[in-house]
Amino acid sequence: MYMKTNPLAQEPSIIAGGCWEDNGQEIKLGVPKEYSFAENLRYLSKSPNECLFQIKDQKIYRALAIEDETPILEISMEHERVLTIRFLAGTAPTRQSVRLEVARYVSEWFDLETDLLPFYALAQSDVLLQRAVESFYGLRMIGIPDFFEAICWGIIGQQINLPFAYTLKRRLVESYGRRVHGDGTDYWLFPTPQAIAALSVHDLAGLQMTTRKSEYLIGVAQLIVAGRLSKELLSGAEEKQAEKMLTSIRGIGPWTANYVLMRCLHVPSAFPIDDVGLHNAIKYVLGTDQKPTKEEIRQFALPWKNWESYATFYLWRFLY
Repeated sequence: MYMKTNPLAQEPSIIAGGCWEDNGQEIKLGVPKEYSFAENLRYLSKSPNECLFQIKDQKIYRALAIEDETPILEISMEHERVLTIRFLAGTAPTRQSVRLEVARYVSEWFDLETDLLPFYALAQSDVLLQRAVESFYGLRMIGIPDFFEAICWGIIGQQINLPFAYTLKRRLVESYGRRVHGDGTDYWLFPTPQAIAALSVHDLAGLQMTTRKSEYLIGVAQLIVAGRLSKELLSGAEEKQAEKMLTSIRGIGPWTANYVLMRCLHVPSAFPIDDVGLHNAIKYVLGTDQKPTKEEIRQFALPWKNWESYATFYLWRFLY
């Protein structure tokens, strides 16, 4: 199994990489030395059409639904190696268990548990990664902790450009998600599997979602609602088994499966080798107009063993 042990589960009060300090109205979350809030903020700012969080004055704002509470977070980095998570007025969770889940979510979102030093060491002599690491040092694999959201985003993004994918996501969220109002601003929560499972293809047609994508989204939602698919189920499987479980689902091919394994389960060796963005990034770094063959990509990736997902993510960053 490849699921990481989360140090937050032990509820420490010392500030260190991945540890937290709970002050009720705010949480202090330790980050590793190889973490750049500015670099991650630049990544998160890449789409002006993002609907699930907002960035203002170098701070990130988003709502989370945890148990029966809906805290609205303000995330900033006021001191070196410490993220500050404040709760907007009136939304601070009343239970420490919920605040712990908030800390876990943010830790997973920014992949704070991964030690990037081995990746940076191998990149120093790598023809493709050396420039990427120099350009984006401190960037983390920005995760999608919500399993249903991650699968939906993978399906929505199939065979369309990124701006239109964000437009479709916004339409889906604002039609079937939940709006939370706080501090004079509206925040959106991604639709639940239960909400999408109850829809018909006709319901999604108005969003300009294709018939097939609509069928895929509804089908995945129904599997999750029925208990036949879950993040926990995949986390308990070997990587190839998890990929096979995903690709057995209608609408999920190898690209979508590896995308979910990368962004949601943080599987280090997940590798969407057929990704057009990866091919274009390699062309960009090498300064060539010729698309790399799959065998050439495999040769490039030989030194990346167990870092394929990070290598892909860093190369994508040249384009997105």
